[in-house]
Amino acid sequence: MSEKLDTPSIGPRSRDEIAFHINKALKSSDIVAICRAIGDATRLHNISDVAKKARIERPSVYRAFAGQQFPNLSTVLSVLDAMGFQLKVTQRRGQRAKLARTRNVESAKVAEGGPTREFKIGHRATKPRPVR
Repeated sequence: MSEKLDTPSIGPRSRDEIAFHINKALKSSDIVAICRAIGDATRLHNISDVAKKARIERPSVYRAFAGQQFPNLSTVLSVLDAMGFQLKVTQRRGQRAKLARTRNVESAKVAEGGPTREFKIGHRATKPRPVR
């Protein structure tokens, strides 16, 4: 699954080209390639400005996307947002995990011994208890 990505030449690039490069890495599902692609994009921006907008220290941005360690999701989202990008989830074809079966609420009530009542305390509801 690890497809080698071309390292972009540093210079003026369009936002579409940057997005294409990051999306290509995301499609590969290769964490190192994803980090490199985002790192390449950060180097095409003013890194101090990206760090400031992402509320991350500048050296941390360099380290996060150098490929030596993997950044956490909040760092990825913050840096992408600072550069004016966002992640988007789409469906893909192929094998995937099956969806969990949902429990029928009415059958759950019957199994517990009849209708239930919720006792509310403030904003939260406690566990439903059988009506007696």
